[in-house]
Amino acid sequence: ESFLPEEMRGAAPVDFLQQLPSYQSALRRRPTAGSGTQERRAALQGPAGLRAADGRGPEQEGGEAAVRPVREYPLSIAEKRRLRDYQQADIKYLSGWKQWKRASSKSLKKVLNEVKELSSYLELWRHDIHSIEGKFGTGIQSYFSFLRFLVLLNFIMFILMFSFVTLPSIISKYGVFNSSFAKIPPKNVEAHCTVYEPGDNKGLTYFYTYFKDLLSGTGFLEVTALFYGYYTIDAAWISILRYNLPLAYLLATFAYLALSLIWIIKRSVEGFKRNLVHAEDQFQSYCNKVFAGWDFCITDLNAARLKHRSLQYELQTDLEEERLKRKIADRTTKEKLRIYSLRILINIIVIAVLSGCFYSIYRATVFSQENSRVSIRHDNRIDSANLVVQYLPSIVITIVNFIAPLIFSFLITLEDYSPAFEIRLTLMRCVFVRLANIGVLLFSLWSHIAYCTTDKCHACGYNYELYPCWESEVGQEMYKLMIFDFIIVIAVTLFVDFPRKLLVTHCSWRPVQWCGLQEFGISDNVLEIIYGQTICWIGTFFSPLLPAIATIKYFIVFYVKKISLTHTRKPAARPIRASSSNFFFLVVLLIGLILAFIPLGISIAHIPSSKACGPFRSFNTSWAIVPHTIDGFPTSLQKVIYGIASEAFAVPFFMVICLIMFYFIALAGAHKRVVEQLREQLVMVRFDPLFCTLKFS
Repeated sequence: ESFLPEEMRGAAPVDFLQQLPSYQSALRRRPTAGSGTQERRAALQGPAGLRAADGRGPEQEGGEAAVRPVREYPLSIAEKRRLRDYQQADIKYLSGWKQWKRASSKSLKKVLNEVKELSSYLELWRHDIHSIEGKFGTGIQSYFSFLRFLVLLNFIMFILMFSFVTLPSIISKYGVFNSSFAKIPPKNVEAHCTVYEPGDNKGLTYFYTYFKDLLSGTGFLEVTALFYGYYTIDAAWISILRYNLPLAYLLATFAYLALSLIWIIKRSVEGFKRNLVHAEDQFQSYCNKVFAGWDFCITDLNAARLKHRSLQYELQTDLEEERLKRKIADRTTKEKLRIYSLRILINIIVIAVLSGCFYSIYRATVFSQENSRVSIRHDNRIDSANLVVQYLPSIVITIVNFIAPLIFSFLITLEDYSPAFEIRLTLMRCVFVRLANIGVLLFSLWSHIAYCTTDKCHACGYNYELYPCWESEVGQEMYKLMIFDFIIVIAVTLFVDFPRKLLVTHCSWRPVQWCGLQEFGISDNVLEIIYGQTICWIGTFFSPLLPAIATIKYFIVFYVKKISLTHTRKPAARPIRASSSNFFFLVVLLIGLILAFIPLGISIAHIPSSKACGPFRSFNTSWAIVPHTIDGFPTSLQKVIYGIASEAFAVPFFMVICLIMFYFIALAGAHKRVVEQLREQLVMVRFDPLFCTLKFS
């Protein structure tokens, strides 16, 4: 006891927490926060003490009573009933205004709870996800919950783009609500730059041609509202209102990106706080696995056996990590030199593999762009070859996404890392491969779009001969990636997993039984849908209805993966916890969103917009609509906006943001220290009963 500070021996743990700045801020926002200690102490004294604590609260806070529901008190049923009677008896001593206020507040809470309970029954796939959680645990359930989140996100993105871009265009083109539209010819632009003749099917065509166009986004599909070239409107009049479609197109793009960013950060903040504060030692990790590691949602016997093996694997992993730590501590200088040299060599091999993957994607894209336009009508053989050529970048990217992770999984075993670090490093390499492949594809397209050798081409600012509407061309590539990724998911389930299930079930041959069923890898499946979501973020600017396709795709993928999990695959032998997996999924998704900002920013602000199609054909770049719109504002408002965009405002604003960031970092450090001190106090309580008596006296 003597080594403890005097103020720590005389104060309760809750008083120690009240010294935090966050608690003081909450205290100012919530007047009844200061009564937390009194209620806790009153809970030890029974209903009478709780009644007294409730009675003191209004007086201390100027008569504003905030009665907690009886069910929130740590009391028995009989004591809660007595407390409820006491509270009801105290109501008659309040004024009429306070009685009405308390009754209305209670009714409002009841209505909100009922609405919340009703909305939970309307939640998408509620029963299916609970069933998966009960059979396979929370780790696999987190994947399907994440898939549901992406379905809702893409649906809202579709609503945004359809409401502010597609619907006004359709209304104005068909004259609904006495509406009309205007096309203003671009000024100071050569005539040859404005020629755009989409490859629409005219006359008699084969059914196969429509099928090819449906897969590649060309032909009849190129002139629909799916792609950028359809929105060649400078202004729309709906009744007497003028609708600025170019500005709406750009703002809708910013809106869906901002919505995605805010929603992802909001969902990941809880996991971030847990990972920031929760720094457990090995002993505590062992205790958590032994005493709190069981998943009580599991009701299936096979899932329970799997959970047993999972806990056993985690304990073995902890022991292996401890063994590796001792091995690392005992390494000689010669052994360190050998292992570091080996890791450097393996990383050189990884870089070589990545370079080979990127170069193959680049060459496939160049070959596809140079040869996909060469087609002979009414010849199925040539049309089939042309379809393969058009899909060549998507095919190569899919092969790379399949082969590269296998190479990385083999190489990581030679680097002598801990099991946990092996998993994280392999996953980060796979994430980089999948997301960088999209960037290489776009870079290949941009290099062809910007390639000019004649004066006519330089006058347009881009390769107008091959890409008269280059935005639609990029949209078609994103569309093909989305469709091909969906086809691969369906094909793997039907032609790989299902036959393998039949072989394992009905064939007793030893090699077949040794291979067994394919595992349902959570991380691999998450990387697949994050890859598709990154394609959707990038492609929505060039194909405004792409979120609708992504919504339908993920909706079908949910049931395909559910059938695959329950019938053709088995849960992974090395599952990950739901808490850590949810945070990891969102972090990788956030990385994909941030990487999507780069190509979109280059396309909007740097590459000249097409002069033959789209809402920005009258502007040098898509971003030029913003200063053009600001120039139409009053002079005073223009000065304010340009002042906010100047360096004189940006530098102080950046400094303030840095100070706020440093404050929250310091606050997080303070919270972490509080957690560590409370853990030390818990250890002291266990070994020193006198310390427990002093703390709660």
